[in-house]
Amino acid sequence: MLRRAYTLLHRRTLAVSSAGIEKTDVLIVGGGPAGLTLAAGIKNSPHLSDVPVTLVEGSSLTKIAGFYKSPSAKYHNRIINLTPQSKNFLEQKVGVKLLEDRIQAFDGFYVTDGCSSGALEMTRENVGYMAEIFNIQSSVLHRMEQLSHSGLDLIENAKVTSIEHSDPADPQSWPIVTLDNGRRIQTRLLVGADGKNSPVRRFSGVQSRGWSYGRWGIVANLQLEYPPFKTRGWQRFLPTGPIAHLPMPGTDACLTWSTTEPLARLLLSLEPAAFATLVNAAFILDDADMQFYYKHLQEGTLSTSELIADVEHRIQQVFSNLQDEGLIDEIYPPKVVDVYEGSRARFPLSMAHADTYVADRIALVGDAAHSTHPLAGQGLNMGQGDVEALLSALERANQRGLDLGSLLALEPYWAERYPINNALIGGADKLHKLYSTDFAPIVAARTFGLNLVDKLGPLKDLIMAKVSGPN
Repeated sequence: MLRRAYTLLHRRTLAVSSAGIEKTDVLIVGGGPAGLTLAAGIKNSPHLSDVPVTLVEGSSLTKIAGFYKSPSAKYHNRIINLTPQSKNFLEQKVGVKLLEDRIQAFDGFYVTDGCSSGALEMTRENVGYMAEIFNIQSSVLHRMEQLSHSGLDLIENAKVTSIEHSDPADPQSWPIVTLDNGRRIQTRLLVGADGKNSPVRRFSGVQSRGWSYGRWGIVANLQLEYPPFKTRGWQRFLPTGPIAHLPMPGTDACLTWSTTEPLARLLLSLEPAAFATLVNAAFILDDADMQFYYKHLQEGTLSTSELIADVEHRIQQVFSNLQDEGLIDEIYPPKVVDVYEGSRARFPLSMAHADTYVADRIALVGDAAHSTHPLAGQGLNMGQGDVEALLSALERANQRGLDLGSLLALEPYWAERYPINNALIGGADKLHKLYSTDFAPIVAARTFGLNLVDKLGPLKDLIMAKVSGPN
């Protein structure tokens, strides 16, 4: 059990009032990457290491913690793009040592339009790192174990049942969080790192605004025919949603495919060979071909063997029309030969953004504050950026003798992060809407824009710097 593995971490004695209410300075709800990183970052900070911190997670972290010392042979299907800025923050500011042999650096993107000849190649050394979320969480948990002597309490398998002010008449009074295991904890600062349906946000009264895209994201782990000649990400905008193919070490790769609900169900129901064949087709063939395959697969009038034969034939026709065979590896990703069993999954896509990230005694980070379309691969990095900014704000506040739960201490955090996140969320939203149509005038306009950006080196460099952060 994790409780045994973190004996020192759990045996810290909290101050307890006569009513049986424990007290802490910072209570973090949520054991995802953002919540864990914030807890470890506070205890690793030379300015905050004496601040008592409690983290509450509703599920078990045992399996995740064990991943660090005994990782699985196959990659987990929750794989994200970790920017250099996020990686540097984890390593240098928090003291985390990631499992480097399970991370793949890549050097840019090749983006194409599924309805036209539009293409954009963006190259920058180490623009990002593909890594499993388990890698990040387990590495931070390992760091927390090293810091367990310093007033850090990790409570797993405990859900929040209620949050209330210690003085109902005073919104600046310390919140009291009640857990389903019977514990009640009063805190100077309550941090919501508890996802898009955040109980902490609901308690704060902060409004979150957004909408569902009516699309589903599919993830899968792929086996390639050979390692890529260029370690870069491949993305193609289809009318039903973008598909992205990103490298992992060796001949492994990961896939994110955004599409409609009926197509998501179809893609999950297919045999692995048929799914792999459609992935190859989606990056090379026309949308009319894809719609033909979708229709006949849904009707059950196309077998897997017939699908494979037809797609192979059509792809060879495309390749034979290329005057330079070397272009194949320049503009198309390596062939997918298999999909790892059990790696396919789907999730609904939505966008939301809180009006503010702070209130009296409250701070929101990660998905509790915002969620975005995954086409830009920035969700986790936005959360890590939140944690970095909140940590800096708390350090400054502590050095100045401020109450860590006061708006005076917290407002610099949200003032820094809101415009950055708003730009990323808005950009992803507009790209989704721009490419979710095959209306000819819009296709022509976006193709012109994509090809123009491809010719403007300084603009491409600026875009890459904004997306990946400093190396």
